[in-house]
Amino acid sequence: MASDTWLAEYDACARLGQTLMEKITERNKHNRTSSQYTKLSAQIRVSMKQFNQSLNKLKQTLVRASSSYHITQREVERRQMMMDNLTTKEKQIDQAFKNEASQSRSSLVGAGASGGRDPWGVRDDPEEYEGMDNQSIAQQQKTIIQEQDRGLDSLSKVIARQKQMAVDIGNEVDGQNELIDDIGDHMDQTKDRLIKETRHIRIVDRKSATCGYWMAIILIFIAIIVILIVPYNGKGA
Repeated sequence: MASDTWLAEYDACARLGQTLMEKITERNKHNRTSSQYTKLSAQIRVSMKQFNQSLNKLKQTLVRASSSYHITQREVERRQMMMDNLTTKEKQIDQAFKNEASQSRSSLVGAGASGGRDPWGVRDDPEEYEGMDNQSIAQQQKTIIQEQDRGLDSLSKVIARQKQMAVDIGNEVDGQNELIDDIGDHMDQTKDRLIKETRHIRIVDRKSATCGYWMAIILIFIAIIVILIVPYNGKGA
């Protein structure tokens, strides 16, 4: 069961390597300054990392299987040869991805000099360098770098403008916050004044009611005195 798992993982790793070479070929058809070239390069880097991890896992699994005698020595040797092939293919992938300039120089010496056929079915030389000498290649690379620098300068200016806009927006927000704080302070002051005036009105109401009570008491007292005095005067007459 473990043997079948190892073989399945090996097939998956080999297919990933084949896909990697196909992506590199597809990438080399595009201009190096194009967005498609950059996108494919990023995808290839991720796949290359996955390929390396899968290869290391296969090696570790094979070492454990051979040390525990789960498979025969002959099978170990056969699988080791398979691993060597994958390791060689990994080097080819790395060279195809990173060494485009050296591959171009090899094509200038003569495409048919090796006489051998790429077992992966992928050309070694990018088509954009075909038929160019070293000086032309260097000039083209210099032009590409200059274009990339101009693109980076433009991007830097855009970022600088966006940063300034963000600063302006931040300053405006700070100003609005200060205005809101001022309004809040005025509202608090107005609220305090309303509470104070309400207390004054209640005090005046209480005083007014008290004065009315006293006036009523005085009038009643005067009425009582008048009632007592009038009959007495009548009797005397």
